[in-house]
Amino acid sequence: MYLKIKWALDRFLAFVGIVALSPLFLIVAIMVASDGMGNVIFTQPRVGKDRKIFKIYKFRTMISTRVEFDTNKAVISDNNRNLTKVGKFLRKTKLDELPQLYNILKGDMSFIGPRPLLYNYLEGYETWEIRKFDCLPGLSGLAQIKGNGHLSSKERSYYDVLYAQNVNFITDVEIFFKTIGVVLFGEEHFLKKVNSEELEALARKYTKLY
Repeated sequence: MYLKIKWALDRFLAFVGIVALSPLFLIVAIMVASDGMGNVIFTQPRVGKDRKIFKIYKFRTMISTRVEFDTNKAVISDNNRNLTKVGKFLRKTKLDELPQLYNILKGDMSFIGPRPLLYNYLEGYETWEIRKFDCLPGLSGLAQIKGNGHLSSKERSYYDVLYAQNVNFITDVEIFFKTIGVVLFGEEHFLKKVNSEELEALARKYTKLY
Protein backbone atom coordinates (compact mmCIF):
# COMPACT_ATOMS: atom_id res chain seq x y z
CA MET A 1 0.00 0.00 0.00
CA TYR A 2 2.75 2.44 0.96
CA LEU A 3 4.58 1.92 -2.34
CA LYS A 4 1.50 3.11 -4.26
CA ILE A 5 1.21 6.19 -2.04
CA LYS A 6 4.94 6.83 -2.41
CA TRP A 7 4.66 6.58 -6.22
CA ALA A 8 1.81 9.14 -6.38
CA LEU A 9 3.36 11.46 -3.78
CA ASP A 10 6.70 11.48 -5.59
CA ARG A 11 5.14 12.73 -8.80
CA PHE A 12 2.95 15.29 -7.12
CA LEU A 13 5.83 16.74 -5.09
CA ALA A 14 8.14 16.68 -8.12
CA PHE A 15 5.62 18.73 -10.12
CA VAL A 16 5.15 21.19 -7.26
CA GLY A 17 8.91 21.40 -6.81
CA ILE A 18 9.59 22.13 -10.48
CA VAL A 19 7.03 24.93 -10.50
CA ALA A 20 8.03 26.43 -7.13
CA LEU A 21 11.77 26.20 -7.77
CA SER A 22 11.73 27.41 -11.38
CA PRO A 23 13.45 30.74 -10.41
CA LEU A 24 16.20 28.73 -8.66
CA PHE A 25 16.56 26.53 -11.75
CA LEU A 26 17.16 29.68 -13.80
CA ILE A 27 19.70 31.12 -11.35
CA VAL A 28 21.69 27.88 -11.19
CA ALA A 29 21.57 27.52 -14.99
CA ILE A 30 23.06 31.02 -15.37
CA MET A 31 25.77 30.19 -12.82
CA VAL A 32 26.72 27.00 -14.65
CA ALA A 33 26.70 28.72 -18.05
CA SER A 34 29.01 31.46 -16.77
CA ASP A 35 31.55 29.01 -15.36
CA GLY A 36 33.18 27.48 -18.43
CA MET A 37 32.23 25.87 -21.71
CA GLY A 38 29.74 23.03 -22.06
CA ASN A 39 26.08 22.26 -21.71
CA VAL A 40 24.21 23.52 -18.67
CA ILE A 41 22.47 20.17 -18.21
CA PHE A 42 24.55 17.01 -17.98
CA THR A 43 22.88 13.74 -19.00
CA GLN A 44 24.17 10.23 -18.48
CA PRO A 45 22.75 6.70 -18.65
CA ARG A 46 22.23 5.14 -15.22
CA VAL A 47 20.83 1.86 -13.90
CA GLY A 48 17.36 2.04 -12.38
CA LYS A 49 14.71 -0.31 -11.01
CA ASP A 50 14.97 -3.87 -12.33
CA ARG A 51 18.30 -2.89 -13.90
CA LYS A 52 16.61 -0.81 -16.60
CA ILE A 53 18.71 1.97 -18.10
CA PHE A 54 17.43 5.55 -17.96
CA LYS A 55 18.91 8.98 -18.67
CA ILE A 56 19.66 11.00 -15.55
CA TYR A 57 19.68 14.83 -15.52
CA LYS A 58 22.05 17.01 -13.50
CA PHE A 59 23.46 20.52 -13.67
CA ARG A 60 26.97 20.28 -15.11
CA THR A 61 29.65 20.42 -12.40
CA MET A 62 32.68 19.14 -14.31
CA ILE A 63 34.98 20.65 -16.90
CA SER A 64 35.10 17.35 -18.79
CA THR A 65 32.74 14.39 -18.48
CA ARG A 66 35.50 12.01 -19.59
CA VAL A 67 36.63 10.88 -16.17
CA GLU A 68 37.76 7.54 -14.82
CA PHE A 69 35.64 6.29 -11.96
CA ASP A 70 36.99 4.28 -9.08
CA THR A 71 34.72 1.25 -8.72
CA ASN A 72 35.75 0.98 -5.07
CA LYS A 73 34.80 4.62 -4.45
CA ALA A 74 31.75 5.52 -6.53
CA VAL A 75 31.51 9.15 -5.37
CA ILE A 76 33.73 11.82 -6.92
CA SER A 77 35.70 13.78 -4.31
CA ASP A 78 34.86 17.45 -3.80
CA ASN A 79 38.57 18.13 -4.34
CA ASN A 80 38.57 16.57 -7.80
CA ARG A 81 40.45 18.88 -10.18
CA ASN A 82 37.88 18.26 -12.89
CA LEU A 83 35.17 20.09 -10.92
CA THR A 84 34.40 23.69 -11.83
CA LYS A 85 34.32 26.39 -9.13
CA VAL A 86 30.53 26.59 -9.39
CA GLY A 87 30.41 22.81 -9.60
CA LYS A 88 32.05 22.41 -6.19
CA PHE A 89 29.41 24.67 -4.64
CA LEU A 90 26.56 22.90 -6.42
CA ARG A 91 27.79 19.48 -5.31
CA LYS A 92 28.25 20.60 -1.71
CA THR A 93 24.72 22.03 -1.55
CA LYS A 94 23.27 19.21 -3.74
CA LEU A 95 21.82 21.84 -6.12
CA ASP A 96 23.32 19.95 -9.05
CA GLU A 97 20.68 17.27 -8.43
CA LEU A 98 17.70 19.64 -8.96
CA PRO A 99 17.04 18.52 -12.59
CA GLN A 100 16.34 15.04 -11.26
CA LEU A 101 12.92 16.31 -10.28
CA TYR A 102 12.16 15.67 -13.97
CA ASN A 103 13.39 12.09 -13.54
CA ILE A 104 11.00 11.70 -10.62
CA LEU A 105 8.13 13.22 -12.60
CA LYS A 106 8.86 10.78 -15.45
CA GLY A 107 8.83 7.81 -13.08
CA ASP A 108 12.55 6.98 -13.45
CA MET A 109 13.32 7.89 -9.84
CA SER A 110 11.90 8.55 -6.41
CA PHE A 111 12.80 11.20 -3.83
CA ILE A 112 14.16 8.45 -1.56
CA GLY A 113 15.99 5.36 -2.79
CA PRO A 114 19.46 4.03 -3.67
CA ARG A 115 21.47 6.47 -5.77
CA PRO A 116 21.68 5.26 -9.39
CA LEU A 117 25.16 4.46 -10.68
CA LEU A 118 26.71 3.82 -14.08
CA TYR A 119 26.14 0.47 -15.77
CA ASN A 120 29.82 -0.51 -15.60
CA TYR A 121 29.59 -0.82 -11.82
CA LEU A 122 27.35 -3.87 -12.33
CA GLU A 123 30.37 -5.88 -13.46
CA GLY A 124 31.78 -5.83 -9.95
CA TYR A 125 28.53 -6.52 -8.10
CA GLU A 126 28.08 -9.69 -6.10
CA THR A 127 24.71 -11.46 -6.26
CA TRP A 128 23.37 -9.87 -3.09
CA GLU A 129 24.05 -6.34 -4.37
CA ILE A 130 21.59 -6.81 -7.24
CA ARG A 131 18.78 -6.60 -4.67
CA LYS A 132 19.21 -2.80 -4.60
CA PHE A 133 17.44 -2.70 -7.97
CA ASP A 134 14.18 -3.99 -6.45
CA CYS A 135 13.10 -0.37 -5.91
CA LEU A 136 13.35 2.94 -7.72
CA PRO A 137 16.60 4.88 -7.30
CA GLY A 138 16.36 8.16 -5.41
CA LEU A 139 17.62 11.71 -5.00
CA SER A 140 18.83 10.68 -1.56
CA GLY A 141 19.04 7.37 0.20
CA LEU A 142 20.17 5.49 3.26
CA ALA A 143 23.80 5.43 2.09
CA GLN A 144 23.73 9.22 1.63
CA ILE A 145 22.88 9.80 5.30
CA LYS A 146 25.44 7.26 6.52
CA GLY A 147 28.54 8.83 5.01
CA ASN A 148 28.10 8.52 1.23
CA GLY A 149 31.48 9.54 -0.24
CA HIS A 150 33.25 8.35 2.91
CA LEU A 151 31.92 4.82 2.39
CA SER A 152 33.33 2.11 0.14
CA SER A 153 31.19 0.80 -2.72
CA LYS A 154 30.38 -2.35 -0.72
CA GLU A 155 29.29 -0.29 2.27
CA ARG A 156 27.06 1.81 0.03
CA SER A 157 25.59 -1.38 -1.43
CA TYR A 158 24.95 -2.62 2.12
CA TYR A 159 22.80 0.40 2.89
CA ASP A 160 21.17 0.39 -0.56
CA VAL A 161 20.10 -3.26 -0.24
CA LEU A 162 19.00 -2.75 3.37
CA TYR A 163 16.75 0.10 2.21
CA ALA A 164 15.43 -1.60 -0.94
CA GLN A 165 14.29 -4.64 1.03
CA ASN A 166 12.66 -2.61 3.81
CA VAL A 167 10.99 0.40 2.15
CA ASN A 168 8.69 2.11 4.63
CA PHE A 169 7.31 5.54 5.51
CA ILE A 170 9.27 6.01 8.75
CA THR A 171 12.62 5.34 7.08
CA ASP A 172 11.77 7.69 4.20
CA VAL A 173 10.92 10.51 6.61
CA GLU A 174 14.13 9.90 8.57
CA ILE A 175 16.23 9.98 5.38
CA PHE A 176 14.49 13.16 4.18
CA PHE A 177 15.26 15.14 7.34
CA LYS A 178 18.77 13.74 7.78
CA THR A 179 19.55 14.69 4.17
CA ILE A 180 18.95 18.32 5.18
CA GLY A 181 21.48 17.81 7.96
CA VAL A 182 23.99 16.35 5.51
CA VAL A 183 23.63 19.41 3.25
CA LEU A 184 24.08 21.79 6.19
CA PHE A 185 26.85 20.03 8.12
CA GLY A 186 28.55 17.66 5.67
CA GLU A 187 28.57 13.91 5.10
CA GLU A 188 31.44 13.20 7.50
CA HIS A 189 29.33 14.21 10.51
CA PHE A 190 26.89 11.37 9.81
CA LEU A 191 29.40 8.67 8.90
CA LYS A 192 28.52 5.16 10.04
CA LYS A 193 30.90 2.54 8.72
CA VAL A 194 29.76 -1.05 8.16
CA ASN A 195 31.83 -3.75 9.83
CA SER A 196 32.73 -6.97 8.05
CA GLU A 197 30.36 -9.10 10.15
CA GLU A 198 27.36 -6.93 9.22
CA LEU A 199 28.34 -6.96 5.57
CA GLU A 200 28.82 -10.72 5.45
CA ALA A 201 25.52 -11.39 7.28
CA LEU A 202 23.51 -9.26 4.84
CA ALA A 203 25.34 -10.75 1.85
CA ARG A 204 24.53 -14.30 3.00
CA LYS A 205 20.89 -13.43 3.62
CA TYR A 206 20.17 -11.88 0.26
CA THR A 207 22.36 -14.24 -1.76
CA LYS A 208 20.23 -17.12 -0.49
CA LEU A 209 16.98 -15.31 -1.20
CA TYR A 210 17.91 -14.15 -4.71
